[in-house]
Amino acid sequence: MGGVGFWVVYAAFLIGLMYFVAIRPQNKEKKRVAELMESIAVGDTILTSSGFYGVVIDMTDDTVIIEFGNNKNCRIPMQKSAIVQVEKPE
Repeated sequence: MGGVGFWVVYAAFLIGLMYFVAIRPQNKEKKRVAELMESIAVGDTILTSSGFYGVVIDMTDDTVIIEFGNNKNCRIPMQKSAIVQVEKPE
C-alpha cells in the first residue's frame, strides 16, 4: 500500500513541475504578446521579426502598414504578428 502512495505523490510532483516549467511561462508570454498587440498605435516605431525597423502608418484589425526608412514610397502591409517590439514616440 505504501508504494501506491509514493507513485501518486510522484505523479503529482511531475504534473506540478510540468506546470511551472512549461505551461505557466507559455501563458505569461501569450499575455505579454497580447498586450503588445493592443498597445500598437499609428506613429509607433516597431521592430519586425525579420529585423526591420519602421513606423506604423495605418492599421486594421490584423494588419498594419509600415513605412521603412525615409523613403515615403516604401510602405509595406504586414501582419501584426510579425511585430516583436514597439517603441512609443516621446
